[in-house]
Parts: sequence; C-alpha cells; structure tokens
Amino acid sequence: MSTRQILMADDDADDRFLVQAAFEDNNIPNPVVFFEDGEQLINHLSKNDLNDNPLLILLDLNMPKRDGREVLKLLRSNKVWNAIPIIIFSTSNAPDDVNAAYQLGANCYIIKPSSYEGLKEAVLNIQKFWLNTATLPV
Repeated sequence: MSTRQILMADDDADDRFLVQAAFEDNNIPNPVVFFEDGEQLINHLSKNDLNDNPLLILLDLNMPKRDGREVLKLLRSNKVWNAIPIIIFSTSNAPDDVNAAYQLGANCYIIKPSSYEGLKEAVLNIQKFWLNTATLPV
C-alpha cells in the first residue's frame, strides 16, 4: 500500500477532526493533509513537486474562497493534476450537486454520514476500493 498523501479540503473543523480520527481508527497509513478551503488546497498543490501528486483528494462542495466545484473544475483542466482521483465528500444529497460533480470530473460522490460509525465505514470503504483495489496513477 502506498503512503502517498491524501488531501482533504473541508471548511468544517469538526468534520476534519472526525475524518482524521476515522482514518486513524481504520489504521490507514497514508498521511491525511487538511485544508480549510479550496484556495489552500490549490496553493499546496502549486508548491508541490510536479511528480509528487497526492494519492487522492477528498473535496467538500461548499467552502469559502474556492468551493469544491471551482476546485474540481480547475484540477480537471490542469494537465498535471487532472488524473488525481477526486472524491466529493459532501453533506448535500441534492441530485443537481451530484450530477454537477460528475459532469465536472469527480471520480466518486459520497454523502457524509451523520454518525461517526457511518463515517468510519465510509472511510473503510474508501480504503478498500481506492487504496487496496483500484490501481491509481503514479
């Protein structure tokens, strides 16, 4: 299993804390780097070595500065970042949000569970598919 970084942009501090705990509780060795908004995420990617892309990105839709839709559109239009798997991780279950995310190039859309046990299960499923089953770009 790769130990490349997983990036997450989410403006809710509680959600960031719970996702970190869920990754730890599921013994996922990949470091998770958190950002409070899409602008911070893009700035981080811009400063990285072009050959050091993250393993995947978890992206909230509704954030200040640059929301998830803007970030997704920007990442998919950039030849260096366009192959990074992006999982939308949002509280919205609105069909328009789901459809728009996939049209903009999301690889997956997960509605944030309302309980911690549900969150741990969602993170476990991310691990099973994205980290253990799928072959991801290097």
